[in-house]
Amino acid sequence: MTLRATLAQPEQAVAAMRAGGPVSVLEFRRDVAALAARLPGRGYAVNLCTDRYRFMISLVASLARGQVNLMPAANVPAALTVLAEDYQDSYTLTDEFVAGQPGGVLSGTVVDPLALAADQPAVILFTSGSTGRPQPVLKNWGTLRNSVQAAGARLGLERLQGGTIIGTVPHQHSYGLESVILLGLLHGLAVESRCPLYPADIRAALAAATGPRILVTTPVHLKALLAVPEHYPPADLILSATAPLSVELANAAEACFGAPLIEIYGCTEAGQLATRRTAHETAWHCLDGVELHQDALGTWASGPAVPGPTLLHDLIELSGAGRFKLGARAADMIDVAGKRSSLAYLNSQLLEIDGVQDGVFVMGVAQGNNVARLAALVVAPGLDAPRIMAALRTRIDAAFLPRPLLLVPALPRNTLGKLPRAELLKLIGQAL
Repeated sequence: MTLRATLAQPEQAVAAMRAGGPVSVLEFRRDVAALAARLPGRGYAVNLCTDRYRFMISLVASLARGQVNLMPAANVPAALTVLAEDYQDSYTLTDEFVAGQPGGVLSGTVVDPLALAADQPAVILFTSGSTGRPQPVLKNWGTLRNSVQAAGARLGLERLQGGTIIGTVPHQHSYGLESVILLGLLHGLAVESRCPLYPADIRAALAAATGPRILVTTPVHLKALLAVPEHYPPADLILSATAPLSVELANAAEACFGAPLIEIYGCTEAGQLATRRTAHETAWHCLDGVELHQDALGTWASGPAVPGPTLLHDLIELSGAGRFKLGARAADMIDVAGKRSSLAYLNSQLLEIDGVQDGVFVMGVAQGNNVARLAALVVAPGLDAPRIMAALRTRIDAAFLPRPLLLVPALPRNTLGKLPRAELLKLIGQAL
């Protein structure tokens, strides 16, 4: 393995915050070296560690051994079985395995996570499955490093040195990997080892952090946070991604935490591409080095932080050098009786109805000679289907009224707040 320095981190700096206190960069590198010596000689590591510090150790230790980290979209038996079949030269890293490592330094060495070769294959991420079966995406270390360095420069992280990153998002997903784990490793920020989900836990994590606080979250989590009358400690920066963020929610979050909220646009295939401060602007600004070009197929992203020219799934309107406005995802566009709309727009109208807590429109799968129909799943305690349909008639064209509209106790959202299409279709089938 060719070692090449990238960003220098003082060994006394804090790499992570754990229940027992801060962990220095030197301690982290020693733990990595100790674990690397214990790993089996395989080509792939399925990294299932839930503790963020153990995940960081596992990631860097396996990379130091020249192994590729597999990061499944879901930690469920069916997905892991498929993964084991597709990658037979793999083994699994868990919290229990990492916690069992002996203390101290083996062979008196430490491993520097910033000295990996740029062309080394690093991770295989998997798409969320919101539009079908999760697809693998291979990224090398240089691509990941370039993306995270560009994001850090855009976010002005030099003014937040000594800060702590608190993330509510899974680190096996590209957003959590880049904006929590690697943002900390490559910019000298401490990573909170817990992954708080509930408002009280997030408040406690913010209160315990020393120095600047960076909250990495999603619109679903922000909505849940702001629905609880908690007094939250102030933050210095909020990041949001994985789903569209409304101006109203962005404003409310900035007021609640007293910090700018930056929305990140990207996808698993292309990584982070652009940012905007949603409360103050509609246009997106490409990260340095990211270029967009269009042809008959759509919009392509390229650059040193993008793994090859990548076709984006969204409808994009270029509005100047490095600037664009975002339309609906191409897969969200639907045509009913010659009329066009988008699932995102229909969802927004459904969620604005008083009493609707959650809901989604789904274009169902055609069966036999039947035409695929538009359905809706709605969480609305206290409302019935006729009242919701009556409200929808005042908001959307009758061609897009869902048939059927099904009331359910909850939607099958994953840890990112996304809705896998297979789970939605299964829920529709069970309800009919």
